[in-house]
Amino acid sequence: MDPLSPDEIERYQRHILLPEIGGSGQQKLKAARVLVIGAGGLGAPALLYLAAAGVGTIGIVDDDRVSLSNLQRQVIHDSGTIGEEKTKSAREAIARLNPHVRVETFTERFLPEWIGEHIHRFHLVIDGSDNFDTRYLAADVAEASAIPLVSGAVGRFDGSLTVLKPYENDAEGHPNPRYRDLFPEPPPEGMVPVCAETGVMGALTGVVGTLMAMEALKVITGAGEPLVGRLLMYDALTARFDTIRYRRRSRRG
Repeated sequence: MDPLSPDEIERYQRHILLPEIGGSGQQKLKAARVLVIGAGGLGAPALLYLAAAGVGTIGIVDDDRVSLSNLQRQVIHDSGTIGEEKTKSAREAIARLNPHVRVETFTERFLPEWIGEHIHRFHLVIDGSDNFDTRYLAADVAEASAIPLVSGAVGRFDGSLTVLKPYENDAEGHPNPRYRDLFPEPPPEGMVPVCAETGVMGALTGVVGTLMAMEALKVITGAGEPLVGRLLMYDALTARFDTIRYRRRSRRG
């Protein structure tokens, strides 16, 4: 791993002081390559905290442009970037925050053609997308590629997230669960309305997106216990967190 420069040692001093992270953990962050799907409500805070933490290379895949209605929650963008590609706006914000971070932008949709060419270049994926097709595709690709996936979702005042590593076994030797063990099938089209129809509390995306970044940093550094086999749920109106466990389902026939 590349050594930390004097500037990086000072920048990340509060990390390095933590025994669970230390200099070796910070070097792991510097060497890491993280792909973030979506530079929107969840991706925005996740990107900022990944960059601030010193993740060496961040990939951003998003085909959208910044609109005024995004700014209530997508805090990596601002009024001056309205109309810009979200990938460009996010890249410039990260450059201002931390010049040590390399950003690779892909202004396109997360589709099989893109995946086949690029996914192998990343060590971890954060899925901040807002549609079920992308969530299931990201889960399938991450499993097939043996890449950890941090998956989150929000709606109105509620959010949830989990970490997926189905290509590994748990401490008891059982295979870790898949995304489909938690959500076997996507809901029928139109059953779950999008935030453009029902609204979403802006700060909620900050809470969940920051938690997603935290889980990614734990996976990279080996600190703590990631949310593998656990779904963390947050109810903003009651300020309540709940966690449920889920397991690999048996397949028969």
